[in-house]
Amino acid sequence: MSKTAKILWMDLEMTGLDPIKDRILEVAVIATDWDFKEIATYEAAVQVGPRLVERRMKVGKDFWDANPEVRDQLIEQNKTARSGRTVENELLAFIDKHFDGEKPVLLAGNSIHQDRRFIVNEWTRLDHRLHYRMLDVTAWKVVFEGKFKKKFAKPEEHRALGDIRGSIQELQYYLTKLK
Repeated sequence: MSKTAKILWMDLEMTGLDPIKDRILEVAVIATDWDFKEIATYEAAVQVGPRLVERRMKVGKDFWDANPEVRDQLIEQNKTARSGRTVENELLAFIDKHFDGEKPVLLAGNSIHQDRRFIVNEWTRLDHRLHYRMLDVTAWKVVFEGKFKKKFAKPEEHRALGDIRGSIQELQYYLTKLK
């Protein structure tokens, strides 16, 4: 099988934004080539202790109260989620299957630096497989909104797989402005 994937798009849903106090609840990845053609996808719910989820969601009450459907879905899926170690193993197997094992993997997404902080804290073996460079769509957003007054109306699902697809669409939108 040819390993044609070049970019690992990732999105995490977490209990909050503090990589020390909060935990990953959901992860999704899409492997693409440089034309952003989907090669493969993976998604999983990561088990987090229910008391921690409850406590951290109180800290981020404004966000979670504004998104009750998402909150309830993430809490419900946590009941059947897999351990972080199992999910990390599956992510590493996904990378082995779709990416060249000789090269570090390029991580991409919106505000991907924040997700990377959680990866460093929770999935160190995965972190070691990733390139130090990242493709952050948010940087494109800042330039196009600030300099050109161009804004992409990205749907905010707050679910990992849908958010990644929105990030890919957003980068494609910015790239069409360069032609």
